Amino acid sequence: MANQYFENSSDLEHELKTFDFTLRSHNLKFTSDSGVFSRQTIDFGSRVLIEAIDFSNVPNGDILDVGCGYGPIGLSLAKDQASRQVTMTDVNLRALDLAKKNAQTNQIDNVKIFESNMYEQVDAKFALIVSNPPIRAGKEVVSGIISEASKYLLPSGEVWIVIQKKQGAPSAKKLMKETYGNVEVVTRDKGYYILKSKLI
Repeated sequence: MANQYFENSSDLEHELKTFDFTLRSHNLKFTSDSGVFSRQTIDFGSRVLIEAIDFSNVPNGDILDVGCGYGPIGLSLAKDQASRQVTMTDVNLRALDLAKKNAQTNQIDNVKIFESNMYEQVDAKFALIVSNPPIRAGKEVVSGIISEASKYLLPSGEVWIVIQKKQGAPSAKKLMKETYGNVEVVTRDKGYYILKSKLI
């Protein structure tokens, strides 16, 4: 079986790829590699999520990017919100190494990047939790990222998720409504749903 991006494999051949991408009006440079999610370019779902996030009602506090990959979501938000600390986690060590290098390349220092399976190594609370959840890791993981976020949000904190309709957006929306008592479809684009809930 081929290695999945949410697994670790140290014996995978390297295929480094570097490219530029503008996110939230910031020109950023990314290096990706084989064995990580969306190595060719920033995936469409992440791009829609990054551009959709509205900080006008997000309380003061830090940001958590769960399943950060090589860093497009967390790093673009860190660049955009220089006064906030951004924590970025993943289970893929190669992706985490790339995220750290990409932070350095783009001179982004308001980030903490470390290994964590969902929230296992997370011990803080956040104003905003974002995720492009690893659909191929299974529904249990995706549901866990959504529902467990409630334990790591500050009062009035928000959780934002991107998920395709065909990959479970309706059930994710239902779970968010059950967990938080509210859910908003912020935008829909080419089958991708941006879902937001607030901790009340």
